Amino acid sequence: MRSLALLLFLTSPIYALECKNDQFEDIPFSICSANIKQDDLRIFLKNDNNDVFGRFQTLDTYLQSQSLTLDFAMNGGMFRLDLTPVGLYIEDGKVLRRAVSQAGPGNFGMLPNGVFCISEHSVQVLETSAYLQENPNCLFATQSGPMLVIGGKLHPRFLENSSSQFIRNGVGTSQEGQWAHFVITNRPIIFHKFARLFKDHLGLNSALYLDGNVSQMYAPLINRVGHSRSLGPIIGVVSPAAH
Repeated sequence: MRSLALLLFLTSPIYALECKNDQFEDIPFSICSANIKQDDLRIFLKNDNNDVFGRFQTLDTYLQSQSLTLDFAMNGGMFRLDLTPVGLYIEDGKVLRRAVSQAGPGNFGMLPNGVFCISEHSVQVLETSAYLQENPNCLFATQSGPMLVIGGKLHPRFLENSSSQFIRNGVGTSQEGQWAHFVITNRPIIFHKFARLFKDHLGLNSALYLDGNVSQMYAPLINRVGHSRSLGPIIGVVSPAAH
């Protein structure tokens, strides 16, 4: 019996996805961390009929038809009224929208903005200018802005005494490129403190803002369903469905 249990353990896939509720100073937040070597991390936008998924539940239903389970999801960058990405979008290695490098209105245009890139063996958050210069081989990528943490420093335009508070979400990556940490606050927060959450509390050198108006997280591991408004790109972790 023991040998059978050991065999099942050795032959079953091992996933690293971790989710928990935490607190930084006076701000409660939820965090899910995925490991690129053990978790199937992707970015989704449209189904086979070219219809935007738009909601976590719609994506989950689609994945079930593919014998997959959605283990985690988060809105993945800013989008237009038709739910298409504002900036760079790469899916399955195909560049479906090119990067926007110039400054512009709103949070997206607050340079430096950045790119979340999922490669075969690594994940990284990098400034858009660095992405354009290095041209990494991203299997999936989404552009958003502004950057929160750049080389261990906060975005230069963040103000410690700002009064602009929103529920916010973002992603940071570990220095060796193996972990992606997805955070959503459970109370409104200013940019400066949100960036410090990644830098000081999580110890990350690179982090990217994803949004503040539609921020949602789907995380069954912590009983978080995330009844979302309509979304554009969705970052998700999937696994084979249990039979």
